Amino acid sequence: MKTLGIDLETYSSVDLKKCGVYKYAESDDFEILLFGYSVDGGEVIVLDLANGEKIPTDIINALTDETVIKTAYNATFERVCLSKHIDEWIEPENWHCTLVWAATLGLPLSLEGVGAVLGLENQKMTEGKSLISYFCKPCLPTKANGGRKRNLPIHNIEKWQKFKEYNKRDVEVEIQIQEKLSRFPVPNKIWEEYYQSEEINDRGIAVDMDFVRNAIRLDEITKGKLMSKMQELTNLDNPNSVIQMKNWLLKNGLEMESLGKKEVAEVLKTAPPLLSEVLELRQQIAKSSVKKYTAMQNAVCKDNRVRGMFQFYGANRTGRFAGRIVQLQNLPQNHMPDLKEARELVKSGNFDAIEFLYDNPSEVLSELIRTAFVPLDNRKFILADFSAIEARVIAWLAGEKWRLDAFARGEDIYCASASKMFGVPVVKGGENGDLRQKGKQAELACGYQGSVGALKAMGAIEMGLSEEELKPLVDSWRSSNSKIVSLWYAVDRAILDCIKMRTTTKTHGIIFSYHSGFLFITLPSGRKLAYVKPRIGENQFGGESVTYEGVGATKKWEKLESYGGKFVENIVQAIARDVLMYAISTLGNCNIVAHVHDEVVIEADKRISLSAVCEQMGRTPPWAVDTSWAGRLLVPADGFECEFYKKN
Repeated sequence: MKTLGIDLETYSSVDLKKCGVYKYAESDDFEILLFGYSVDGGEVIVLDLANGEKIPTDIINALTDETVIKTAYNATFERVCLSKHIDEWIEPENWHCTLVWAATLGLPLSLEGVGAVLGLENQKMTEGKSLISYFCKPCLPTKANGGRKRNLPIHNIEKWQKFKEYNKRDVEVEIQIQEKLSRFPVPNKIWEEYYQSEEINDRGIAVDMDFVRNAIRLDEITKGKLMSKMQELTNLDNPNSVIQMKNWLLKNGLEMESLGKKEVAEVLKTAPPLLSEVLELRQQIAKSSVKKYTAMQNAVCKDNRVRGMFQFYGANRTGRFAGRIVQLQNLPQNHMPDLKEARELVKSGNFDAIEFLYDNPSEVLSELIRTAFVPLDNRKFILADFSAIEARVIAWLAGEKWRLDAFARGEDIYCASASKMFGVPVVKGGENGDLRQKGKQAELACGYQGSVGALKAMGAIEMGLSEEELKPLVDSWRSSNSKIVSLWYAVDRAILDCIKMRTTTKTHGIIFSYHSGFLFITLPSGRKLAYVKPRIGENQFGGESVTYEGVGATKKWEKLESYGGKFVENIVQAIARDVLMYAISTLGNCNIVAHVHDEVVIEADKRISLSAVCEQMGRTPPWAVDTSWAGRLLVPADGFECEFYKKN
């Protein structure tokens, strides 16, 4: 036996979507219903475990046999569920995830989506969702079903037979996907990174559940009081209703098309006192970030750790991670000077003190979300991150020497950029310090060929810049960063030539090639980005543009258009991701429990040195040490120690 393809159908009363597979599989009523498998791509066999069939000994042994490659679509699910079934933890090594394989080629992240894009002969059965809903989840007790809370095979033999066919079909589809993708095998290096990612997911991060439970209670109390006050001011049954609120505002002389955050913020500048008070109360009630506490409560395992929060290759155009469950990638920042004291008040349940000391308890809870994550067993957190990683990578890739020199001297890039743009010294909080904000806006908006629209989207107008300043600001930034501008156009030309002539092109250490309907971009690390069915199209200005197929903003598979700056953005973020993965590998002996973009969180023994961690994290990857276009990529890391997760 060389390979073992697996697909499971399972039951648990725990909600998989809300709680994740680790919590799902540790439920007391969890069980595997069907075990579909194929040895070496051969005949698919479905074992009916729900009706007493057993998994053969040789298959059980293969699950932990290092010489057998196990494959599954979203393999984490099968691995974690089978660990519970055989009562032995199965390590991620030698598991190959077909989802990851598809993602490395820019394909959708769902089995159904990949099958459709690849035009497989056998597609995932459309009845699957209803069958899963019937057999894999609890049901509502009714008179018609005799008051039962779960559907068993005996309750609908015909559906059960169909479910077995569905399980078999999924294995067949996975085999066909692997056959279709066999021309583009995943490099061993990517599988090694996948194993490292899975180990972090398996380890999980601890949550202070006493704090979380009291945060949820405080939120309920606070929202109850806010709702009562809104009802008193408006006489509405449900002031949270968009329709009711819009009608009330209209009756009071204010017409609003949307009650979104930006729209409300704009109206609050001029709204009369009563309307301002109501809208502000509504914003406090709508504070969605406190839902993170509920997400933690839903997903936390019996040992008070949340697991499975990082989707490897979740962003398939760069290979970056995507957040799952609690979504660490979009947690609110904390700015409170008395963060620890506020946290202790919430944890102890001293809600009266919170209401007395703070005007907005909802905002306090929002800033405290990060602090719910804690180290256990008398350990500490070490947080380390890269400084301005994307700005460093694009300067290195383009060979923009003045920026590289500024980084080497340890300068603030926003000040350095403003100084270059305006020709005067700019010091944060000092000489010409007011220009730093303009430098920052330009840096954030212009690096990937953004113009006036990008500045506006970044909030330039709200930050105090006038409409007349925007175009000169873009021009000034581009004039100061001519090598980055050249990078955009060089990448654009290299990709156009590659697609037109079906040939290999190269610029700035990046290789572009066309194979079997894919555009591949080979990064300095050797990793490849993939774009499906690249074509030459026409952009809105009548010039040539590149189109390809992928999942767009609508979350549907569609034709997408791109250009030099956008491809550079993908390349830069992908390189930054490779730098992070190298750091994670370098810190492999540390207990990494989380990572977010350019940051790692380590649950460390108190004897471990912060400086040693930062030194290891800040090592330049071998592929970026001595490059012909810009020399060494400098990626210094800085960090701090803490007793709970926070922003420094």
